[in-house]
Amino acid sequence: MSPVALTPSAPAAASPAQLAQEWAKRYVRNLNDPNQALIDDPATVAKKLQADLRQASVQAWNRTEGFLGSELRRHDIAAELIDPWDISKDIHDIYQQTLTLYRDGKTPDQLTMTVGPTVGQVRRKHTAVDPRVIGFVSLQFHHTGVILLQNAPASQRETLQNFFKVIDDHLYMPLHRAYEAAANHDYNSPGLSLVRHLLPESTAIATTICQRVAAAFQNHRCFTGPLNHPQVRTSSIRDVEMFQIYLWVCLLEGSLDAIQRELFPLCLMLYPTLNVTWELVYQMVYLLGTEIKTRTTNLDSAALTPYYQALREMFNPKIFQGV
Repeated sequence: MSPVALTPSAPAAASPAQLAQEWAKRYVRNLNDPNQALIDDPATVAKKLQADLRQASVQAWNRTEGFLGSELRRHDIAAELIDPWDISKDIHDIYQQTLTLYRDGKTPDQLTMTVGPTVGQVRRKHTAVDPRVIGFVSLQFHHTGVILLQNAPASQRETLQNFFKVIDDHLYMPLHRAYEAAANHDYNSPGLSLVRHLLPESTAIATTICQRVAAAFQNHRCFTGPLNHPQVRTSSIRDVEMFQIYLWVCLLEGSLDAIQRELFPLCLMLYPTLNVTWELVYQMVYLLGTEIKTRTTNLDSAALTPYYQALREMFNPKIFQGV
């Protein structure tokens, strides 16, 4: 057998027409499936999502309005305080800045330092006249993020979700109010010592509570799904963290104002719409007290007691009968 026969024959060179056809097929494929064209490079992902932001903002506001439009009238919130363009623009700008930092390889911790103050300003701006407006601002941020994550490649969703959570926390929770109140305390004061001890454990506390609530309410379905649904679990943990921050604000300010004027009306506006029952919320608040007690055995927690008891009484299901 000739040695030539053992040598693989060279593939025939593709003609310009064939190459053009393959390019056209790929172009149509990418047009039909936009995610096909996305790669894992943050620069590409960020550019795509920033281009999607305008449409995402419009879709998000339609959802927000659908959720809370009737609540605006029911809670007698002045319509002029809910400016769709202003709220959407602020949220749009926050996402624009966040995606730029994601593109540049920054970490969520760095995002806190860079965007955190801006988010705090947006929060103060929209709650200055009526704190309940934060419900519309928070939902707009949430719905915009959900749409952007759906448009992102699956490989980047977890990373992006970590970035968005940082903003969500600063927007949904009165973190800057807590920081300002803490500045008025001596470093070793009982109240500040308690907050310094519990704040780093807030996510662990929230996770434990949500696991126990999900086990106790296995058949309950929120608007998005059952309590063990990933999206519901993430939102639930965020909410339990939020309750903790409001409790710390009350302790540090020496006043129930944050719970009475902001947290309670916000929950009354959002939870029925999302099919979150008051029995479920009450169980969560009860377990929060249990977790705090377990984790503060060596600390003076007496100063917190009246604020926690007030929180429990305010969310007693008996109060909401007929609501």
